Amino acid sequence: MSAAARIEITPADGLVDQPRRIVAYGFAPAAEVVVQASLAPADGSLWQSRATFVADARGTVSVADTAPIAGDWQEADPAAPVWAMRRTRLPARPELGEDTAPLRVAVSASAADGTVARAEYLLRFVAPGVTRRAVAEDGLSGTLFLPSGAGPHPAVVVLAGSGGGMHEQRAALYAAHGYAALALGYFKAPRRPDHISDTPLEYFEAALRWVRDHLRPANGFIAVSGVSRGGELALLLASRFPELVSAVVAYVPSAVVHGTLRAGRPGQPPDDTAWTWRGEALPNIWRGNPQADWTAFNAAPAPGQAVRQAAAFLSVLRDPAHAAAARIPVERIRGPVLLISGTDDGFWPSTLYCEQIARQLREHGHGWPVEHVVGDAAGHAIGLPQLPATLIAKPHPVAGLVLDGGGTAAANALASARSWTRVRAFLAQAASATAQP
Repeated sequence: MSAAARIEITPADGLVDQPRRIVAYGFAPAAEVVVQASLAPADGSLWQSRATFVADARGTVSVADTAPIAGDWQEADPAAPVWAMRRTRLPARPELGEDTAPLRVAVSASAADGTVARAEYLLRFVAPGVTRRAVAEDGLSGTLFLPSGAGPHPAVVVLAGSGGGMHEQRAALYAAHGYAALALGYFKAPRRPDHISDTPLEYFEAALRWVRDHLRPANGFIAVSGVSRGGELALLLASRFPELVSAVVAYVPSAVVHGTLRAGRPGQPPDDTAWTWRGEALPNIWRGNPQADWTAFNAAPAPGQAVRQAAAFLSVLRDPAHAAAARIPVERIRGPVLLISGTDDGFWPSTLYCEQIARQLREHGHGWPVEHVVGDAAGHAIGLPQLPATLIAKPHPVAGLVLDGGGTAAANALASARSWTRVRAFLAQAASATAQP
């Protein structure tokens, strides 16, 4: 390693949503410098990225200010060494995919003359002072993250999608920004069923009341944040229990109630019941719909390809009666709504759904802010910033079938970063509004 060559990363230790500045020094002017990054999360997988830069007249490469001449990303972007990483080793323990341990990113910069520099930096989900505990009382299954300080804090209930489990990373990051965050499991979680089938809304009502009564959030503020089926669920809960939900953050949600789809019990038809209320099934748009065309949903993937199923979800919208019966009555929501979608969503048409939701709210004179953050050319995998974004096609966690979520790594990464900025601002404004007399 050259004594003069070095990599400076600022900050070297911080939250996953903090922008980094990565600068390599000590190379020959105009030298081609290869920057490589690697990450080995707790689940045992391995991720790596690589790009080639031309050093400036001072022998410096700034990842934030310089576009590569070749490699896994094309634009100047300090987050690209991570979001552009490709998975080179499968996870040995996929159940640890939501582990909140810090991610250690190793970075190297090398040139043909043998000059090499290395550095590391940490991406944290859990901020200093944040505490974590399992929630098992009152029949609930969840993980609670509490910010430092005595509080009270505004609260967020975090809901996963059709893969089940608990989105602990997201909940931890909410807590890092001052929210009491409950990652609530409703299936594929401890003491919960393995499938989404016949999930009673009473369970979520109990969870919301638990948050209200046990956490006593600041000014009674409780937001619900959900992704995909969790986004559908977040809107459904805010519509069903408006007195318990202060704001909604819905990532790539649906505007209508769906069946079990790929998350039901083995052998269960995909148009079977996902949600119930007082023992009765909520009408879903698929059951008995004469326009339902399952072709794209049931398509057998060609060798080495994934199923892109979004077209099937357009078919059922063509029947006005079923669409109306399954529509989530968002006009009952009593609080601000933030919608996030990708225009190239391969799972279902999230941008169309969000446009329908926003239109319904406008037409009913919704008295709170409504915002729709559109990820241009982004797919279904819009999530937290500065995480690997290249896994566009992946097995569904319940069904196992490889699905094409749509978008590109660059578009999904940009949508994740921009939407998270809006989520933070939206929640801060919504929580502040509840504090005003």
